Amino acid sequence: MTRRHALLTTAAAAGNLAMPAISRAQSRPAITHGIQSGDISQNGAVIWARADREAKMLVEWSTTEAFADPQRVQPLAVGAATDCTGKLELTGLPADQDIFFRVQMQDLSDSDGMSEIVVGHFRTAPAGLRDVRFVWSGDTAGQGWGIDADRGGMRTYATMLAHVPDFFIHSGDNVYADGPMTEEVTLKDGTVWRNLLTPEKSKVAETLDEFRGQYLYNMLDGNVRAFNAQVPILTQWDDHEVLNNWYPDEVLDDDRYSEKSVALLSSRAARAFHEMTPTRVTPPEPYRVYRKVAYGPLLDIFFIDMRTYRSDNTANDELQPTAYLGTEQTEWLKRELANSTATWKVIASDMPIGMIVRDGDSAFENSSNGDGPVRGREFDIAEVLSFIKHAGVTNTVWLTADVHYTAAHHYSPDRAQFQDFEPFWEFVSGPLHAGTFGPNEYDDTFGPEVVFAKAPDADMGANLPPSDGYQFFGVVEIEAATGIMTVRLMDVADQELFAVDLEPQRRL
Repeated sequence: MTRRHALLTTAAAAGNLAMPAISRAQSRPAITHGIQSGDISQNGAVIWARADREAKMLVEWSTTEAFADPQRVQPLAVGAATDCTGKLELTGLPADQDIFFRVQMQDLSDSDGMSEIVVGHFRTAPAGLRDVRFVWSGDTAGQGWGIDADRGGMRTYATMLAHVPDFFIHSGDNVYADGPMTEEVTLKDGTVWRNLLTPEKSKVAETLDEFRGQYLYNMLDGNVRAFNAQVPILTQWDDHEVLNNWYPDEVLDDDRYSEKSVALLSSRAARAFHEMTPTRVTPPEPYRVYRKVAYGPLLDIFFIDMRTYRSDNTANDELQPTAYLGTEQTEWLKRELANSTATWKVIASDMPIGMIVRDGDSAFENSSNGDGPVRGREFDIAEVLSFIKHAGVTNTVWLTADVHYTAAHHYSPDRAQFQDFEPFWEFVSGPLHAGTFGPNEYDDTFGPEVVFAKAPDADMGANLPPSDGYQFFGVVEIEAATGIMTVRLMDVADQELFAVDLEPQRRL
């Protein structure tokens, strides 16, 4: 059986909505929300699972699907402190190798009380040249569109799985903690969208448990769990993991919230993000999101965080720099880009550069603020782009989501107000399973050209449901023999909407 056949069989067996067993009354522990792997390297990965009670998380791995000579790692106790979730880091794995892993939960008070075994798979990063394929997108379960089992659940995850990617980049808005759902939504065609509901999805998230519940909701979908078991997840966050358009010093004027401090809400949300995703922990800053994931000689991925270190949302017209990435993250990104020997450097960004994203009538949400010279948050972007040019960093590509439609942008100093940078591409794709909007206005500071875009027509309105088909993801393939990167923008029906081949430049 080929790996592709095995993946498709796994997805079909999972069904569109296979509800996990979560009853505490059963005699044995249960793994409640599937398993995940993430932040893979040449010799390691992070494994995630959740039990329905305090338990020991047992993990074995093997290089064969039959688990010949399995290697068991040190058990991990899971309990109330992390909502019975566990993250185990596998180390000492062989490079460029299919790794099969299985997870089981053992009752703490009964060594014979064992959960059923759940099996997953990933492939470690290569040490040498080989073809690479991965997918990316963002925006899951937003704008009131949750799991409708009769409509197939979150179908984009099944479409992505069929591409048999090496890994998946989730570009942010993993959840919509500020977007309560209703049980039913009547669509324009008269049919009814029926959401699976949980208590946590019925109100805005404020407590730690409510933020945790946002992630657990998505994993009730069988497509999501089948995908998570077979494809490593590399993720970052944006605003809806906390609330729309948030910034750290914000104080809410929103009657839905009894807790008004965004600093406190974002702290709880950050803890839930790290508990519920297979993301490596950075010891000096345990809730840090920005990091580099190296995937062999062809690819380094730099995850950046445009949320945690930003200043207040304003008109963004300050004549001096205002915080966006923050000094430490900016210096880290410049240093890591300069030190990278990979052919391609993908900057995984939670927001686009040249699209205008507004926060109300007079403030701006990202760095763009309308046409003109560099102002406010744009200074951070200008500093990074200028550094890339003068440090001789080649082959940078930006990937993002956030705006709920798909587009390909080419940036050039020939079209820009700020001109101290080399041309580059930015690709936007999403939503995975959320309302569709767009298109946005653009800012000419860095000279974006819209080479391709697909968004709803103006007469279609905003917040289109997933059933309308405007759900998007991207596929990136890097050919080992030539180093050519092919980027394809796809929809939920697996239609190719746009493709471009990018030839690598050699570093001088």
